[in-house]
Amino acid sequence: MRKLILTLAMLGVASVPAAAQSIGGTYTVSGTNFDGSSYDGEATITLTSETTCTIHWETGGSTSDGIYMRNDNAFSAGYVMGKEIGLVVYKVEDDGSLHGLWTIAGKDGNGTETLTPKK
Repeated sequence: MRKLILTLAMLGVASVPAAAQSIGGTYTVSGTNFDGSSYDGEATITLTSETTCTIHWETGGSTSDGIYMRNDNAFSAGYVMGKEIGLVVYKVEDDGSLHGLWTIAGKDGNGTETLTPKK
């Protein structure tokens, strides 16, 4: 019984809150557009709960805002850029970077994006 309680306590401590807290902060952005051209910029992720965040991007002369949800090592967001609605799905890497694919509603194809934590 004591082992079970200790195991459950350890699982609670090592679950999503610690992982989500490690996501908040400022990131360097590098990515590719649908046509393969590159862009860069900065993104700021702000925690709003244990599993959700907001994000603000400043890339390629434009800004966009979104809301994120994390599930284990998957991190996805819906975002608005001007009048366009998009979706991005990232994989959270062991080094804290986020590697993903993004798209815009009604368009064919996708872009890529990597967020690297600023130190």
